[in-house]
Amino acid sequence: MSLENARRDAAVTVTRVVTTRLPTRHGTFDMVGYAGLAGAEHVALVWGSHNGFTGEPPLVRVHSECLTGDAFGSYRCDCGEQLDAALGTISRATSGALVYMRGHEGRGIGLLNKLRAYALQDNGRDTVDANTDLGLPIDSRDYRQGADILRDLGIETVRLLTSNPAKQIALEALGITVVGRQRLHVPDRAENTAYLNAKRSRMEHDPVPDPQAWEQLSVGVIPDGELDPLQMELVDRYGPLVQAGERLVIAQLGQSIDGFIASRTGDACFVTGEEDREHLHRLRALVDAVIVGAGTVTADDCQLTVRSVSGAHPVRVVLDPHARIPTDAKLLSDPVAPTLWFVGPDAVVPERVADHVDIHRLESMEAFAPSRVLERLGRQGLKRVLVEGGGVTVSTFLRGGVLDRLFLTTAPMLVGDGIPGIRFDGTDALSGAITAPVRRFLLGNDICSEFTFA
Repeated sequence: MSLENARRDAAVTVTRVVTTRLPTRHGTFDMVGYAGLAGAEHVALVWGSHNGFTGEPPLVRVHSECLTGDAFGSYRCDCGEQLDAALGTISRATSGALVYMRGHEGRGIGLLNKLRAYALQDNGRDTVDANTDLGLPIDSRDYRQGADILRDLGIETVRLLTSNPAKQIALEALGITVVGRQRLHVPDRAENTAYLNAKRSRMEHDPVPDPQAWEQLSVGVIPDGELDPLQMELVDRYGPLVQAGERLVIAQLGQSIDGFIASRTGDACFVTGEEDREHLHRLRALVDAVIVGAGTVTADDCQLTVRSVSGAHPVRVVLDPHARIPTDAKLLSDPVAPTLWFVGPDAVVPERVADHVDIHRLESMEAFAPSRVLERLGRQGLKRVLVEGGGVTVSTFLRGGVLDRLFLTTAPMLVGDGIPGIRFDGTDALSGAITAPVRRFLLGNDICSEFTFA
């Protein structure tokens, strides 16, 4: 044993106490409990270590305890979402570990002091000045126990999941080799944007990836030049839609793995996760119009706008042969985007509607056929169309053979009985099933399959 290792062993700050299993929505982890200094208790969630950490260095997240974010789901910070994203990322890797550091609350100042800092932030102070106003350090976290936990697990070299370069520097000073640092992509929220911007500008956290790639895609331009991994992912996923030209018909649907978009009571909040909703908003930003059926509007009171990403709101189209959607539905009352209300020849509609609503009375029920709806929209210059829901409407357009692409996202849940997603009259033999080239990509815990029909 080298002198350096002997000194390190002599100063070990944690003791392994227990190992058990922890099933989570990301999979089942080995959970190792540690006793640390001054009564501290820490845990490590370990993935894929049964044969030791061999081959590529494991993905590691050293996560600081945050009661408000991790347990209560607070949006004042991104800690809870980072924790969830880290577990999801690690579970998709060959091996990895998440070290959960107790005693790191509020970057080491403790829970009550963190709440005092919150109160100052309520009055306009940022996260740095709030700490110093209280006479507290900006960041007093000590990672010695985290480094010792990693060594106890047999991990000396890591790929680190963090946007905080100071965490990498601290671990390297403690003898952990960091061969790469990977940022966890968690979108900023209105409630935490100022907090995160302060960390980026005053604490040297990684900046948000340059949004230029998406800005270009959303106006129909394929970015060129050197792109970061997130930009490359956006170009790879959405570039083909931009290149499709002025005419494009796509559909999107999220459903459980056994094929339901809602429970039997109609509860559909939410089948798929946050990443799929962001994906849906990107699709909206790339089309001229978005189509939904009356059932979706009645059940969900949807807005059909672009909110999670930048981009223009599409024209909203409701297929409602019997004019049964509520008259106070957001599509009829919120003027943020034009709404085309397609009704049947005998439907009873209000005498007056808001200025942003244009009622189209179709001459017959046959006029609601997908090809004829698309033809009517095309005459109004709405040639790039997203068919969003619900299951009946998407299935009708699929069955009508008018879709160029279908994005079908499946969530890892079993509903058993509910409102079905994709459904159409099938064939007696599997040889007659609908097939097409498919791309698949992960959206958090969900899997999106992109079928290309044309």
